[in-house]
Amino acid sequence: MPKNSRLLNRKAKHERVRKKIKGTAERPRLTIFRSLKCIYAQIIDDSQGNTIVSASSLKGFSGSRDSLLVAREVGKLVAQLAAQKDIRKVVFDRSGYLYHGRVKALADGAREAGLEF
Repeated sequence: MPKNSRLLNRKAKHERVRKKIKGTAERPRLTIFRSLKCIYAQIIDDSQGNTIVSASSLKGFSGSRDSLLVAREVGKLVAQLAAQKDIRKVVFDRSGYLYHGRVKALADGAREAGLEF
């Protein structure tokens, strides 16, 4: 892998941001991972190192070809699962990705379903 590849640049950005962003029990961290085909979201309590809620586009969204629509639905799903665990406020960690496209769609879906960040 070349020294200045996109993946290494994104990981370096993510590490810089993670020095500042911490999820607590009162306000856990909503983090995402975006692959070419799927998008994943987790709500993590960094103080204990536990994943509280997770959702992905792997199950139930395979029929749709619109990746923005799928990302929005994953955002809504993770917000609904968080609401069941009485989580209303989170810290958004975009994992070094640009706030654009599927990342923005997932965030908008989570906000529509009631998460505050």
